[in-house]
Amino acid sequence: QLQLVESGGGLVQPGESLRLSCAASGFSLENFRVGWFRQAPGKEREWVSCISKNGPTTYADSVKGRFAVSRDKNTVYLQMNSLKTEDTAVYYCAADQVRWCSNAMRYWGKGTLVTVSS
Repeated sequence: QLQLVESGGGLVQPGESLRLSCAASGFSLENFRVGWFRQAPGKEREWVSCISKNGPTTYADSVKGRFAVSRDKNTVYLQMNSLKTEDTAVYYCAADQVRWCSNAMRYWGKGTLVTVSS
């Protein structure tokens, strides 16, 4: 069974950091593009970042310069620095063999909650 599992969420204060992980089981992520998305309470899910199978990355303007996505074997990471209260959301990773990241990606994890609050 093909699965993605996110981990690393939690409660932090503004300005602090978290690193999220997205681990694959049942398949290899090596040939997949992987995206990070988030959904804040009462809002639609939005794209955060994308990493291609060869390494190039893209970011939403709202997180550019603060977040960094990377990959290692069968895990993709999202390093989140200088967190803001508006970063509070459930974070999801998704994977597919497509040319760009979108809500239409085939495989999704169940999400991990990030809460940024003082």
